[in-house]
Amino acid sequence: MDWTEITARVPTEKTDEAAAIANMTVPYGIYIEDYTNLEADAEEIAHIDLIDDELVNKDRTHSIIHMYIAESDNAIEAVSYLRERFTACGIENEIKCELVDDANWNENWKKYFKAFEIGERLAVCPSWEKYDNKDNRTVISLDPGAAFGTGSHATTSLCLEILEKRVTAATTVLDIGTGSGILAIAADLLGAQSAIGVDIDAQSVKTAINNAEINGVSNKTEFLVGDLADKISGKYDIVCANIVADVVIRLFDNVANFMKDDGILIVSGIIDMRANDVETAAAQHGFKIAQSLTREEWHAYVLTK
Repeated sequence: MDWTEITARVPTEKTDEAAAIANMTVPYGIYIEDYTNLEADAEEIAHIDLIDDELVNKDRTHSIIHMYIAESDNAIEAVSYLRERFTACGIENEIKCELVDDANWNENWKKYFKAFEIGERLAVCPSWEKYDNKDNRTVISLDPGAAFGTGSHATTSLCLEILEKRVTAATTVLDIGTGSGILAIAADLLGAQSAIGVDIDAQSVKTAINNAEINGVSNKTEFLVGDLADKISGKYDIVCANIVADVVIRLFDNVANFMKDDGILIVSGIIDMRANDVETAAAQHGFKIAQSLTREEWHAYVLTK
């Protein structure tokens, strides 16, 4: 299948805000080129201090957000929406489109997705690379395919850090908007009893199923195509929703029905400007904030009934 790659060049200080808009625009996830902290990131992630001249000379004042639209979708409409939202938010932008095929799409991911560590116990490694696990971490082997969620974005890493402290052998997990399946798979690798992931996009579900197989947790992981929790039954110890603020707010209407009485709801994907909206909506629906985390202008909450 062919894809349209949409790239948006924006000032680095506007990257998070622009990325939030981009995530609401396309269903297949995004990746971001941002070389602002190149030297520090290279040392922390790859443990190297010698960097190729081509990277050193990259523009540090702008980042590039890459998005993908399937050939069956309307790329022109997506570009129009992006320009409108960026302009309304005062984000200087330069948007370009280019046709790519599946093979090139996957190769693009591989250029920017490298192994990295999260929290105290986890590491995420591309399925095509080897990870030197000298600290005996729980390693999530991942092929993001056409789905959002490598763990490198603050919204996902915050969720993973919460999961690593709260998952036990008796935990059951529901992951709404599962994307690549990373949260459900991480929960299982951390020892959860079982996990179910649901996503509105069939391609994401296909990717998540493949990732469960790569990590050897298919026997206790299930992935379904559905809008929010419309295909879900039962009650869970942990419900995760790493989506965007508007969808999280909509989820509050009935998500309590899928939580055990002492269960928790982890919500993320909430940028600074929408945090108050989410907190207000949570309170109006009877939720209490048990934990609040912030990173790079993004918020995650642990909520209880």
